[in-house]
Amino acid sequence: MGHQIMLPHPPQRIVSLVPSQTELLFDLGLADKIVGVTKFCIHPKEQVKQKVKIGGTKNFHFDKIDELQPDLIIGNKEENYKEGIEALQAKYKVWMSDIYTLADALQMLQQVGQLTGTEAIAAELEQRIKAGFEQLQPMQPGIKTSYFIWRNPYMAVGSHNIIDHMLGRCGFSNVFADLERYPEISPEQLQQAAPQLILLSSEPYPFKEKHIQEFQELCPQASIKVVDGEMFSWYGSRLVKAPAYLQQVVEEVKRELEV
Repeated sequence: MGHQIMLPHPPQRIVSLVPSQTELLFDLGLADKIVGVTKFCIHPKEQVKQKVKIGGTKNFHFDKIDELQPDLIIGNKEENYKEGIEALQAKYKVWMSDIYTLADALQMLQQVGQLTGTEAIAAELEQRIKAGFEQLQPMQPGIKTSYFIWRNPYMAVGSHNIIDHMLGRCGFSNVFADLERYPEISPEQLQQAAPQLILLSSEPYPFKEKHIQEFQELCPQASIKVVDGEMFSWYGSRLVKAPAYLQQVVEEVKRELEV
């Protein structure tokens, strides 16, 4: 965003505006330095309960943030909104991430470690994440896939985002990769794209098993699964757990296709 910040000392009062980065801050051992989080920050469950909620990722309660007097605010370009971030930048030190790939996520991890004086723990997390993804065995050959994040209207994952990158890592070839980041998809578009695999994310829309039939009627030939959206889209320390989960999804899809 072309904005530079200078921190005279390691931050003591941090507000986090992004759920996956909130979890990372806790995993970096900064629980006592975190003063505010969003209402969508759900991990680690017991610890986030004790923190002040400063609104949503796209709807900040500026009065609550002012009361907290943070010396560092951490956000993300996609998940937060420009006007809100600019208003905070006028008053506070605001550091932003912008993440499309695993490499971007690892760079964010390093930088947050540097910002908060937790480089050693950040480096250890980075190594664990790298090792996990090196072991991930993707589908061979790739399989035509669509990944849905919303219903009424249907919205899928397009190009230039972390989910599309994770699909690629699994050998799932995104049939909507030539569209915008999160396109609205008509039933006709889905039928025309003819994916072999349809993944329904548990977030932001909470797809459940009951929604599978709805998609099966549109694409009778497709294999359809409900997946843990956090494992495909959270780019903080949850990436430690992601490779094992993604491998499990790959193996399940392989078995279903063999049948």
